[in-house]
Amino acid sequence: MTSTPAPAYKRVLLKLSGEALMGEETYGIDPAVATRIARDVAEIQGMGVETAIVIGGGNIFRGVAASARGMDRATADYMGMLATVINALALQDALEQQGVVTRVVTAIEMRAVAEPFIRRRAIRHLEKGRVVVFGAGTGNPYFSTDTAAALRAMEIKADVILKGTKVDGIYDADPMVKADATRFDRISYLQVIEQGLKVMDATAISLCMDNRLPIVVFNLRTPGNIKRAIAGDPIGSLVTA
Repeated sequence: MTSTPAPAYKRVLLKLSGEALMGEETYGIDPAVATRIARDVAEIQGMGVETAIVIGGGNIFRGVAASARGMDRATADYMGMLATVINALALQDALEQQGVVTRVVTAIEMRAVAEPFIRRRAIRHLEKGRVVVFGAGTGNPYFSTDTAAALRAMEIKADVILKGTKVDGIYDADPMVKADATRFDRISYLQVIEQGLKVMDATAISLCMDNRLPIVVFNLRTPGNIKRAIAGDPIGSLVTA
């Protein structure tokens, strides 16, 4: 009988874009994709890894895009935050169908659907083996869900941010556009900022750099990749000091 290797990380924060939930659709939530992500998360929960998730809202509403079309930026951002809560509830449902006890915790109070964010309570949920899904970003306009992920990861003392994307790591150019784009196995926070690489926005990267929090960028669409990242397998790209 082969023993499962001990996970490389004890507590992780998984950052998902809202677009990750769309699958091949152009809008909204594809239940099959939510189920696949939930299965991957259930797998690492089974390894004893404490998992928190921050999800974006771009599949429903993008505040930045709306403000570019003339809407007040703060209003647009609040609408985007509410979209993330819709995604968080969808993810909670998918996780609980996999038998994973889940709590949705939001930065904007809406007691009928989710708990307000209280740091110690969120940590307690993780210690008890529940998945915590953080909704509504940081609760402030002008901050992205990337920044929310970095902030929540610090607050819960996560060992790493796992950022699930459509590509298998960080490239020096968009690999969807440029066929000969080079992938980085490891890259420093400063290089990401200096080269303007679209990993996370500069605020999020700076926050991770100041607190020496590593980021693993990997392809979420490959089933089992979350488990591979947790095991410390060399998948995707590692952002570190």
